Amino acid sequence: MQHRINLNKMKRIIVPFVLLFSSIIFSQEKENNTSKDSVRNLKEVVISANQMIGSKFEAANKTGSASYISAADLQKFNYTDINRVLRTVTGVNVYEEDGFGLRPNISLRGTSPDRSAKITLMEDNVLIAPAPYSAPAAYYFPSVARMSAVEILKGSSQIQYGPFTTGGTINFVSAPIPTKFNAGFLTDYGSFNTSRTVANVGIANETVGAVVQFLNYNSDGFKNLPSGANTGFDKKDVMAKFRVQSKPTSKIYNAFDFKMVYAEEDANETYLGLTEEDFNNSPFMRYAGSEKDNITTKNNQFSVTHTLKTSNYFSVTTTAYRNKFARNWYKLNDVRFGGTTYAIDAILEDPLTNALAFDYITGAQNSPNNALRVRANNRAYLAQGVQTKLDFHFLTGDVYHDLEVGVRYHKDSEDRFQWNDSYAMLDGSMVLTTAGTPGTQDNRVAYAKALAAHALYKIKFKDLTVTPGIRFETIDLLNKNYGTNDVARTGINLVENDNHVKVWLPGVGANYRINNDLSFFGGVHKGFAPPTNTPGTDAEKSINYELGTRFNYNKLSAEIVTYFNNYSNLLGSDLAASGGSGTLDQFNAGEAHVKGIELLLNYQVLKEESKFKLPISFGYTLTDTEFVNEFSSSDGAWGTIEKGDEIPYISKHQFNASIALEHAKFELILGARYSGEFRTVAGQGSIPNENSVSSNTVVDFGSKYKFNKHFSVTGNINNLFDTTYLVSRVPAGLRPGMPFSASIGIAAQF
Repeated sequence: MQHRINLNKMKRIIVPFVLLFSSIIFSQEKENNTSKDSVRNLKEVVISANQMIGSKFEAANKTGSASYISAADLQKFNYTDINRVLRTVTGVNVYEEDGFGLRPNISLRGTSPDRSAKITLMEDNVLIAPAPYSAPAAYYFPSVARMSAVEILKGSSQIQYGPFTTGGTINFVSAPIPTKFNAGFLTDYGSFNTSRTVANVGIANETVGAVVQFLNYNSDGFKNLPSGANTGFDKKDVMAKFRVQSKPTSKIYNAFDFKMVYAEEDANETYLGLTEEDFNNSPFMRYAGSEKDNITTKNNQFSVTHTLKTSNYFSVTTTAYRNKFARNWYKLNDVRFGGTTYAIDAILEDPLTNALAFDYITGAQNSPNNALRVRANNRAYLAQGVQTKLDFHFLTGDVYHDLEVGVRYHKDSEDRFQWNDSYAMLDGSMVLTTAGTPGTQDNRVAYAKALAAHALYKIKFKDLTVTPGIRFETIDLLNKNYGTNDVARTGINLVENDNHVKVWLPGVGANYRINNDLSFFGGVHKGFAPPTNTPGTDAEKSINYELGTRFNYNKLSAEIVTYFNNYSNLLGSDLAASGGSGTLDQFNAGEAHVKGIELLLNYQVLKEESKFKLPISFGYTLTDTEFVNEFSSSDGAWGTIEKGDEIPYISKHQFNASIALEHAKFELILGARYSGEFRTVAGQGSIPNENSVSSNTVVDFGSKYKFNKHFSVTGNINNLFDTTYLVSRVPAGLRPGMPFSASIGIAAQF
């Protein structure tokens, strides 16, 4: 495929534009010398290059929905599970899978949650999914335990971030380089031999700074194999940053930031769940047929960022990045005997009809040789690119202006080189009978190249702020399938599919402050998600609306938002993780409507002058989904769709609440979350039991006691009342949430 993005042509366009823009800026700087005091104050609104929002204050003043989870928020429960972190944010739907949050399924405002593939995921404002364009399913996910903040943007406020603009964007902010020597650690131990250690050290002077961080997180797991083998994981992260910058007295500020992340994981995780009967009797058991299931991952991130500031109100930030990710999920795929192949999801859905196959995977009977087929889902990913952003803010009289212009060139790929090994079940254990040849199950490479640009103009006059913006994406997609008979990739049986997308995505948001305690905001923008290279599939497109208010009354603060996403074409994907066959083929699902309400309340019970604080928070999310047309798909999770059917795996009602007691010496916090029932297959009306994940309420407890400013002890309980609950029926069979677990730890900061 001839790539349609002409880089030389783009350079001829971009370079003169930047030069012209710079000349305008310098002339504007000269004109603004008469307003030096006003301009100097504009420094307060400059957001760090690795952040989207920067603070809770900025989140509360956006022209669209935004949430900022600070380091202090993350430390209240010391969560390592991103699912639990995001439960406190309205407009977020998640369904669990492994119980530890290692591979989350996140939906923002009704987008498909499967592998978080329909939202823009970033770390330090850099795309973090292994291959966000060619294979966006997020089998790699940043460790929230090493993050200093989590930022969520929804609605028109996130038009400058892509490629996924319908639901929103999540940005993970890593540990910052300190302004002086800083060191600390947190180590804890708890149920299921679960332990975690996070340690960091940072140094800095006026021109040089660095930080190094280490994370080790491991567990024996809370599920039980008949053999007693480990069902847990071992995860390690190392992150290092180094900065060289100008002296504070320099007229022109320059800084170079270098960042490296190495992460690896070894997890004994499976796609094989339980039958309905076994889940009800013993929800934490695992079948013998999953004893070989294991996923190993390695991730390498590198980035270099240059920041140029010519004044307090003009900056250019450029980042070059490269992310390399490899994983092999070795897991039971199917059972074969007597000339028939039985998929594991089909076996668990009807164990009586498939009784013999079921006995083989449970270990109840010995099987013939080669009856249990285990697939090595071996994949390698590469994502790299360069992005630059210009920010220019200034005053003209009483009007504040902020212009942001950004360009990103990105390329990524997914290389599938997979095989099947065959086993026999012998006396309750799996024995290898035939080893497969790499490349003989799947042998293909998907490529993507994308050029994205955006412009966002923020203008503020008195109490009115308006932010019109536009985003442009041009994407080339290519798939090369070498076939399972050409493991050397000679190309003798090569089949190629390609796709090309070009789209303009406008949006506008507005915020009007009635007074310091009351404001209204709203916006409209075009939503987009790129297709894969599947022939005949179009991009996912929608028009998204939101309207909300923020207000304070005495000790009460609140935010209420309504939204409506009108899809002209919703895309579905055949993912094994969502119960499909795993081809990754996409299909056009046509029109759909998603609408909802997001309510957040915060109340401080005690007086401000009290030595104690007693904050109470409450959040509610209503997500109402509906297909507007009929269609059929071959995907197991979608099937035949009727007009009026609800989108699967989206809970209609969600609540979260917390109450805390805070003092200078200690903190106690109790949090509860309610997840309403959702369906696993599209439909309408009451949900049949076989297609239902029932509602559940889970309560967590967190505590901290501070000995002094350096040392503290922490204690946490997840699932305080030991609620047994179902989290999903995919990839195959029923899966439980984490039972009661407790941990105790010590933290130090110097």
